[in-house]
Amino acid sequence: MLVNSKELMLHAKKNSYAIPATNFIDLDSARTYVAVAEKRNLPLILPFAQSHKDILSLEEAALIGKFLAEKATVPIVLHLDHGEDKEFIFRAIELGFTSVMIDASQKPFEENIKITQEVVAFAHKHNVTVEAELGHVGANDTSESSEITSSIYTEVDKVVAFVDQTNVDSLAISIGTAHGVYKGTPKLNFERLQEINDIVDIPLVLHGGSSTGDENLTRCATSGISKINIYTDFLNGAMAEINKEKPDNYIDLKSAANKGMTEVLNHYYDVFQTKNK
Repeated sequence: MLVNSKELMLHAKKNSYAIPATNFIDLDSARTYVAVAEKRNLPLILPFAQSHKDILSLEEAALIGKFLAEKATVPIVLHLDHGEDKEFIFRAIELGFTSVMIDASQKPFEENIKITQEVVAFAHKHNVTVEAELGHVGANDTSESSEITSSIYTEVDKVVAFVDQTNVDSLAISIGTAHGVYKGTPKLNFERLQEINDIVDIPLVLHGGSSTGDENLTRCATSGISKINIYTDFLNGAMAEINKEKPDNYIDLKSAANKGMTEVLNHYYDVFQTKNK
C-alpha cells in the first residue's frame, strides 16, 4: 500500500527501530526491494534521488514506485531523496510521491529554513511528508551526490529553532557518516545523536548508511534514528553476486544482481531491527 512516512516513522521512533530507505535506479532494484519487504511483512521507504535523474527520469520513477507500492501488501513510502530545488520537488509531489526531502543543508541557516518552509507548505497541502537536513552529510564519491563534499556536524543549538520554524516531519542529521564507500569503519558521534534526540519529538534520519558498520547502525536504530538510507551497499552486493556466479547472459546477470540486493536488504532489516507497525 502506498502511504506517506508520518505514522511509520513515529512508530519507529517510539519503538526504537529504523526503517530502511533503499534508493532505486530502475525497475529491477525497486521490485527487488518491495519483494523483500513483502516476504518479511515489513514497511519500506522507497527513495528515488534527484541526482539519479539521468539514469531514470522522475516520471519513470513515479510510475515504477506507485505501481509497486499500490499493489504491495505492506506499507511502502515513495520518497524523493535529496531534492535540490523546489520545482523538482513540487513536480514529484504532483506525480504522486508521498514523501519528499528538501536538501538545502549547504545553504546558510536562515536560507535553509526559508526554502524548507516553502516546501513544507506545498507538500502538506497534498498530504505529503517532508524531510529536511540540518548539518551536511558529505560524499566520499559521486554515486549519490553531484560532487565530493565534506561532512558538517549538525549543531544542537540550531535544531529546535529549525524544527519549530519549518514544521518538518523528519530531520536528517550529520553525526559522522558520508555518502559512498568508506575506507575503514567510521566513528559516529553518538553523543550528538543523543543530544538531538532528547530535544525533538520528530523522527531523525541517517544518510550515508552504506559501509558504516552493523554495530554502528544497530546502535543508531535503537538510539533515535528512525530511517537509514542505503544505496552503495546494494550496488556492491549486486556486483559481488555477479562476480560469484559469473553469468554468461544478460538475464542471468540481472537475476544474480537482484539476488545480491535481496541479501543486502534482508541483512539490513535485521541490523535495523525493523518491526511491523
